[in-house]
Amino acid sequence: MTEEAFDVMVVGSCMTDLVSQAPRLPKAGETIHGHKFFIGFGGKGANQCIQAARLGAKTTMVCKVGKDFFGDNYIQNFKDNGVNTDFVEQTSSAATGAASIIVNDAGENAIVIVAGANLLLGSEELQKALPAISRGKVLVCQLEISPQTSLQALRMAQENKVKTIFNPAPAIPDLDTGFYRASDVFCCNESEAELLTGSSVTNVEEAHRAAQELLQRGCGSVIVTLGPQGCVVLEARDSTSKHVPTTAVTAVDTTGAGDSFIGALAFYMAHYPTMPLEEMTRRANQVAGVSVQAVGTQTSYPFRKELPAELF
Repeated sequence: MTEEAFDVMVVGSCMTDLVSQAPRLPKAGETIHGHKFFIGFGGKGANQCIQAARLGAKTTMVCKVGKDFFGDNYIQNFKDNGVNTDFVEQTSSAATGAASIIVNDAGENAIVIVAGANLLLGSEELQKALPAISRGKVLVCQLEISPQTSLQALRMAQENKVKTIFNPAPAIPDLDTGFYRASDVFCCNESEAELLTGSSVTNVEEAHRAAQELLQRGCGSVIVTLGPQGCVVLEARDSTSKHVPTTAVTAVDTTGAGDSFIGALAFYMAHYPTMPLEEMTRRANQVAGVSVQAVGTQTSYPFRKELPAELF
């Protein structure tokens, strides 16, 4: 194993997206004709890792894929994007995670996710990655793998003074309270904030209140993303939450925009540790804003060379 020090380490999921575009979603027992099919690379963890890598962060992914065609392809995808794969394990006990996605002409979708190999990522793999985790700058986790694995990874990072970003997605209502204390930055969107606090989060005012409540649970700071309304940022050492508006863009495809934001945030935390969190958030918003102007998930993620110089 390499003894490299990474800027951004992501412990999380890889999914192969099997996307069918059809005029409408089929009813039970019905077969309809679609007009386009494509296979994409997805999974929240991998998405976040690839966006950080495209901005120039030295990244590694800790994940599990199957010993199958999709798993082989995913490892190649990481290599193509400059992501270190020392901690990507292949298992013959489960298939690579897959998401079957049907998108209708109105842009609505129906998705079936089979987590597969993602759920087999556990303590053993984290122990193997510990030398790298202990020397990293930022560690990122989500909830598409076993929640206990995510929590253990965040705690290992904190014990080694590594900054943590936790994205509670897809959200679960009974989130272990340990997650809050293990998060230097707790970053969620409106629907996740709503599920976790039990209160409506549709505008900036409500996001301020949700952030206050989440912060009281023990996070170092909270970011609630509000899509076109920007973000609300609240830090433990500063009692007033700040609204960071975003520049309006014409969205073509918002798939994976939240992951683009988190990958960019991880890059900024690793590269500019003294930059104020609200400035990092403003820049990460701009990166995510570029991603929604192109079709696809990872294919829409910008590289550093495609972005304005003032973001770096």
